[in-house]
Amino acid sequence: MHAPEPDAGLVARLRAAGCVFAEEEASLLEAAVAESQPADAATDLEHLVARRVAGEPLEQLLGWAEFGGRRILLEPGVFVPRRRTELLAKAATELARAVAASGRVPVVVDLCCGAGAIGAVVADAAGPVDLVAADVDPAAVLAARRNLEPRGARVFEGDLFAALPGDLMGGVDVLAVNAPYVPTAEIAMMPPEARDHEARIALDGGGDGLDVHRRVAASAARWLAPGGCLLIETSRGQSGTTLSLVEAGGLLGRIEVDDERGGTIVIGARAGSAAPRHPTSA
Repeated sequence: MHAPEPDAGLVARLRAAGCVFAEEEASLLEAAVAESQPADAATDLEHLVARRVAGEPLEQLLGWAEFGGRRILLEPGVFVPRRRTELLAKAATELARAVAASGRVPVVVDLCCGAGAIGAVVADAAGPVDLVAADVDPAAVLAARRNLEPRGARVFEGDLFAALPGDLMGGVDVLAVNAPYVPTAEIAMMPPEARDHEARIALDGGGDGLDVHRRVAASAARWLAPGGCLLIETSRGQSGTTLSLVEAGGLLGRIEVDDERGGTIVIGARAGSAAPRHPTSA
């Protein structure tokens, strides 16, 4: 059975507001109202449409974003996971699976986790994993707890590595980081959906965009297990500098690019082989 066509007037309003996928968005908004079963569906739908026309991100109106084939629950103002970041999630999953194949439960950290999209994909696709996530934004932590605690993760609030339990130092197999990397001066040129409705701290990477990358790269090696890997998202234009930072931090680095998704990551590996620990349950 085919889904009913969305209301033509609603589609026209969304298209006029610049929504490229107006039909799909209209259907999603109608479905969201139907699922919530409000007392006055028409009023609720009009409220959502008015907010979307005013520029609010569709994902925050729905309360979730699609990422890696999953629904990632959001909170107001939280960074919406982008499709390009699926490259980071995929690479982290592959590395976690490699650790699991050696007979250990991989220790995975989703740092600057936002709503926990990367951790959710890794937990689902590479489990069982010992998953820890952290973010400095309280709203992001709330969303991450909704997404990750049902998957057995521990989620902490705080600034980068300071948020992590100390006993993880030297024991992390996969450190996945989607830190902000937009230069401060370029924030004003971002689409209003991001610029006006996502936390500034999740977007602003400082003067050249790489302030947080510097801090992560300088400390990552201390937290990684022998043979463990740092994965950090960047832009193609910044990837050479991010790679240099990762290598200056003592890691063996390389760049990976996904043209289909538009993603670029730098992977830095700590030399050595990890000693067995956290044996995988039979």
